[in-house]
Amino acid sequence: MTKNDHDGIKVVIQTFDELTTLELYEILKARSAVFVLEQNCPYQDLDGIDFYASHITLWREGKIAAYSRVFKDPDSDTWHIGRVLSTQRNKNYGLQVMKESIKLAGDQGAHCIEIEAQCYAIGFYEKVGFQVCSEPFLLDGIMHQKMRFHE
Repeated sequence: MTKNDHDGIKVVIQTFDELTTLELYEILKARSAVFVLEQNCPYQDLDGIDFYASHITLWREGKIAAYSRVFKDPDSDTWHIGRVLSTQRNKNYGLQVMKESIKLAGDQGAHCIEIEAQCYAIGFYEKVGFQVCSEPFLLDGIMHQKMRFHE
């Protein structure tokens, strides 16, 4: 599914099989740039979840402005949003991709969505309705907390 907004942003929602090799390359490049290089955190990004996740990409002028993936845990009724990134700060692209992610999960039947938020970003996720539901924990060398969103 593709939608365009008034700011020249194109929102594209795709399954893994719908991604072109170029789109997948750009997504993985953005994820590596933000989560590995910018945050100086070597970790295994390719975890197998991409195959059954929906990929939400905000494109602006042919480049990724923001990205997330939405997926249902195959072993429970829990939905997740992850790999949330924005390549351009202070433009609200991150909020836009989160709102699209929440809407997509809700449209697919989610009543509760969980995320593992980096502690510094908790205020960002609270802006879209997530609430902290765990103590801080270390994940890939960065402090995180679980957060939940309820419909």
